[in-house]
Amino acid sequence: MRIAIAGTWYCALGWLTTAGAQSGSGEYEKNTKPLDIHVFHSLHRAGSAIVSPDSTRLLFTQSHYDQDEKAMATYISVVDVASGATRRLTPDAAGKAYTNALWFDDETFGYIHDGALYRQPLAGRSNGTALYKPAVAVSSVAYRPGYLTFVASVYPNTTSLEESRKQGEAEKDKADSAQLFDNLWVRHWDEWMTLKKPNVFAVPVEEDDDSHRWTFGKEVNLMDGLPAFHDPLIRWAAEDYSADKQGHSVAFVVRKPSDDMPSKTDVDVYLVPIDGSSKPKLLTGDVQGAASGPAFSPDGKHLAWLQMETPAYESDINRIYVHDIGSGNTTSVSRDWDLSPLALLWAADSKTIFAVAGDKGNNVVYSVDVATGRRQRLTERGSASGVRLLGSDRLALMHSDQDKCGNVHVLDTGTHAMRQLTDINRRRLAGVYVGTAEDFWFEGARGDQVHGWLVRPPGFDAQKKYPVACLVHGGPQQYNTHAFSYTQWNPNVYASAGFVVVQINFHGSGSYGQNFTDSITCQWGGYPYEDLMKGLDHVVAAYAFVDPTRIVALGASYGGYMMNWFNANTNRFRALVSHDGLFSTPAFWYSTEELWFPEHDFGGVPYSSDARKTYDEFNPERLAANFSTPTLFVHGARDFRLPVEQSLAPFTLLRRKGVQARLMFFADENHWTTRTANSVKWYTEVLRWISTHTNTTLLYDL
Repeated sequence: MRIAIAGTWYCALGWLTTAGAQSGSGEYEKNTKPLDIHVFHSLHRAGSAIVSPDSTRLLFTQSHYDQDEKAMATYISVVDVASGATRRLTPDAAGKAYTNALWFDDETFGYIHDGALYRQPLAGRSNGTALYKPAVAVSSVAYRPGYLTFVASVYPNTTSLEESRKQGEAEKDKADSAQLFDNLWVRHWDEWMTLKKPNVFAVPVEEDDDSHRWTFGKEVNLMDGLPAFHDPLIRWAAEDYSADKQGHSVAFVVRKPSDDMPSKTDVDVYLVPIDGSSKPKLLTGDVQGAASGPAFSPDGKHLAWLQMETPAYESDINRIYVHDIGSGNTTSVSRDWDLSPLALLWAADSKTIFAVAGDKGNNVVYSVDVATGRRQRLTERGSASGVRLLGSDRLALMHSDQDKCGNVHVLDTGTHAMRQLTDINRRRLAGVYVGTAEDFWFEGARGDQVHGWLVRPPGFDAQKKYPVACLVHGGPQQYNTHAFSYTQWNPNVYASAGFVVVQINFHGSGSYGQNFTDSITCQWGGYPYEDLMKGLDHVVAAYAFVDPTRIVALGASYGGYMMNWFNANTNRFRALVSHDGLFSTPAFWYSTEELWFPEHDFGGVPYSSDARKTYDEFNPERLAANFSTPTLFVHGARDFRLPVEQSLAPFTLLRRKGVQARLMFFADENHWTTRTANSVKWYTEVLRWISTHTNTTLLYDL
């Protein structure tokens, strides 16, 4: 699993003119109001668009935080593709969520609310009608002719959702709370393993032609035919699934159960009839890497997915596999491509695949000819995600950049023209400075060209000297993207506090070719550290407005590791912020829940003499005597990727050495800071810390 700021294994996309008042290139003086933490946390977030059967309208969710009620609200809107006119369809109420939008036909849509599936007409102001209330919570609901499919977490050896619900109630009445484990898969991300596992289900549906009433049959567990495994705590668990357009077949992705699973990344694809009439068929038996993202062709004849081929390496390149359902043959498409696709979508002709791939800090849409492997780039700068077919020659997608919030767009696959349909934060960002990221390149480790960018503060004056905030990404095989972030790592929030913000995609980062990504193996504190130091040297030399005496650095996960490595190896920073970071590399292996990660990146287990040399070489704890930089540590109690002791240790070290240090602890958070109220507090304390240590007057009151 990747250690990451905004993305983990637990799972698990050019320049364009925007319709709204968002700040863009060359607008430093136009919008001068800072993007303060309260404006930032008021922004709405749009979900991926869901295309109507006739391709004329798109459903999408909007989520936002109600700062008065201190609760999230999620509602569904519809946008007309031709005009861009947008209308809210469900209530916008704090503490209420209307999710999993789907179409039943061109005039009727559905959603999940309070555990039930609702159906609602598009016209008028009618309220939705509850269609289906399953006995347990469901997610990823899809409608196909004659069937609903969904994911539900159930207990083993139960024959219905209701039986699983009853077993869950019985579990609550146990006198003791003991859990016994005989295998290493004891906890993951932020939860201890339980008997309940996510399974894929299908439910037959019939609609009366006269009354239009729906009748639901008995749910079918499509994973029931998988081979039994002796340990029910680590049995089969679905990670993703897809149903074909015709309502004939379902493909699902599962991690293969085995003894001591945390050292393996064997994730498989299975194909099964939607009615469960035969057992699931394994499609990936000859590959021991991780599979993901199954996608059926519109004609139902082929299934594509992303396949890693290297066992126990979660950041291996994704290959495009295509399976011919009729013949049973599987081929690998476009194997000469050195970029790693993130998601796949078939074109309407079932001959082309659209792939979103990281490309030099952008998440770009490509078309891939299945027969020849020939590729064509369809988008330029920025980040695309949630790509959907919109007729035969267009795509609906989410798109953003550092200075542009995520909004629904339409892409013409022939001309490559992109049109923005929504601008959900236009009013909230009126007059607010959201700066453009300015790219730069420099010579880094191994003599390679390394990519970075910076964002200037509002009211920028080239004659002044500005402090620098260097944001270090996690992963480490993830990468900074030209995208708008709603996390604690949005560069414009730091710029609006008065800092020049620098981000560098060091060796190990994705989107620059697999060799560049692989180069961090057994080099955690080597090439990346060299890149970051040389990158800051480049910024200081190339930009006269940067104050080299007032630089701070911040990072999460692997970025937090780098903060500790900075503390051990340099005195150039006035202060550091380490979020859920890593202090002891050997202790990391002994306490994390995904052993494949350190075993690959450090070359083995720490009790092996050969691998131990790498663990020790890049172990910040080994250089504890050098720590002298004031540091704010942040950690969540539910972080099982890097348990809280990884922050307590360096905090203790600095306090005992008499160096200023602070610990911000969240009892209810995991590896990320997910609750909005906690995010507000996070930004408040972090901005106060870095401004105090750089003698910087913030541009607004916290």
